[in-house]
Amino acid sequence: MVAPAGRGRWQGAAAAAARPVRGGAGALLAVAHRWLILAVLVLVWEAGTRPARNVFFPPPSTIVVRMYHLWFSGPARHGFLTAAAIGNILPSLARMAVGLGVATVAGVLLGLALGRSRRVFAYLDPLLQFLRVIPPPTLVPVFIVLLHLGTPMQVTSIAFSVVWPILLNTADGARSIDLVQLDTARVFRLSAATRLRKIIIPAAMPKVFAGLRLSLTLSLILMVFSELLPGTANGIGFELTDAQSRSDLRTVWAAIVLLGILGYLLNALLLLAERRVLAWHRAARDGEGQP
Repeated sequence: MVAPAGRGRWQGAAAAAARPVRGGAGALLAVAHRWLILAVLVLVWEAGTRPARNVFFPPPSTIVVRMYHLWFSGPARHGFLTAAAIGNILPSLARMAVGLGVATVAGVLLGLALGRSRRVFAYLDPLLQFLRVIPPPTLVPVFIVLLHLGTPMQVTSIAFSVVWPILLNTADGARSIDLVQLDTARVFRLSAATRLRKIIIPAAMPKVFAGLRLSLTLSLILMVFSELLPGTANGIGFELTDAQSRSDLRTVWAAIVLLGILGYLLNALLLLAERRVLAWHRAARDGEGQP
């Protein structure tokens, strides 16, 4: 009887030791599957465009070389960024960050206020829906008249256009709080500030991040659009327009690929922050799903 029991313990220990290995191998396999389609498409693109030598569709290797020499071949003390990268990429990211930051603060504050007052939200919802569906390019003449051409106009156009997903999602999250929690807080005589900090804001955070994901993508698009306007002196959009006017198609493709990479990296950083901030939410949801 002792031998089988010992053998069972050894088998259980071996299985427990092997489980992280299988988990790590599974994670690597999942990453490989995620990038497999992109890798295949890039290889097909390279194989199809290199023999053709079409100036309008350069191979990916040519685009990567152009990106390196144009933006990432600078000195180490500057983070390997060239003067063109410092003069165009960094100003674009700064405009996008400021516009998205202003929209986030305004959207969260107004969304929490509107979400906690059903009557006010019912009155203002038609106006909010009207403003939300206005195409951002149609408002550019208004912003130019009010702020003239330049960075303030660009930041304002980004902030005004990306605030709506954050505001409406935050308001929806603030409205969907469990009433039992609020009643319990009132029974224990928690102050309004404590209820806001301990109950309302945590409950609305999943919706806030849902709005942020939409606004992040929209802010990148609007950042490029704002730099396509006359009067812009730098930025990725400006460099894209300048390269197009000079028929420098390699730089045009390099800017397009750079925007795709920036969008992916920024979205990955936001998802990482969301996982860290909402770790408690996932744990509670998983706990509710268990029998």
